[in-house]
Amino acid sequence: MDHLLSPAVPRQSALCAIDPRARILGACAFALVTVACGQTPVLIAALGMAGGLMALSGLAAGPTLRRMAAMDGFIVVLIALLPFTVPGDPAFALWGLTASWQGLRQALEILLTANAVVLALMALVGGMEPVTLGHALFRLGVPAKLVHLMMFTIRYIEVLRAEYLRLSRAMAARAFRPRTGWHTYRSYGYLVGMVLVRAVDRSERVLGAMKCRGFAGHIPVLDMLAYGPRDAIFAALLGAALAALCLAEAAHAAF
Repeated sequence: MDHLLSPAVPRQSALCAIDPRARILGACAFALVTVACGQTPVLIAALGMAGGLMALSGLAAGPTLRRMAAMDGFIVVLIALLPFTVPGDPAFALWGLTASWQGLRQALEILLTANAVVLALMALVGGMEPVTLGHALFRLGVPAKLVHLMMFTIRYIEVLRAEYLRLSRAMAARAFRPRTGWHTYRSYGYLVGMVLVRAVDRSERVLGAMKCRGFAGHIPVLDMLAYGPRDAIFAALLGAALAALCLAEAAHAAF
C-alpha cells in the first residue's frame, strides 16, 4: 500500500479542501473513463489531466516520478513483448523478430493508460490520511468490515515489515548468508513462519487492548464530512473534463 499511496499532500494544496468523498468518486470516474478510452491523443490528454491534478495536489515531482517508474517496472515486460506478439504491419526487426505498428500502438496505449490512472489516484487519494480515507469510504456505503480491514492493514503492514527486518538482522548477526541450498530455503521458511506467528500474537494483543478501550466493532469518528459548494464546483469541472474525453474518444473513433 505504501507504494500506491503518495507522500503526504501539503496542507496548503488546493485538493486538501475538497471533500474526501468527492475525491474518491472523482478518482474512480477518472479511472473508468481513461480505461474505456483507446485513442492515443485522448490518452495523452488524460495523462495531461492527471498531471494537472498532481499540480493541484502539491505532490513533489521527484518522489512522484520515482513511484511512477516503479509502477512502470511491473508492466515493462508486457510493453516490450507486445510489438513482437501483435500481428500487423512490420515496423522493424530485432534479433530475427518483427515488431508491428499495431503492437507498438497498443504498448503505448497501455503505458499512457496506466500512468494516467495511477497518477490521478496518487493526486486525488494518495495524500489522504488512512483514517480520513476509511471514514470517506464508510460514508460512501462501503461495508464497515472492509473499511476496518483496510485501515488495520495500512496501519500494521509497516509493523510487520519492521518485525521482518528485525528477524532478518538477527539472522545476519548469527552469520546467516543466503545461498542456493536447502539450508537457505529452510531458514527463509522459518523466517516467514516466525513473522506469521508474531503477527498472530500481535493481533491478539492489539484486539485485547482495543476491547479494553471500548471497541465494539466500529471505530467512532468525530469529524463529520460535509459536501459544500467548493466540492460541487470540483465535481462539475472534473465531470466536464471527463465528458470532453468521452466526446473526443467518440470523435476519433468515428474518423
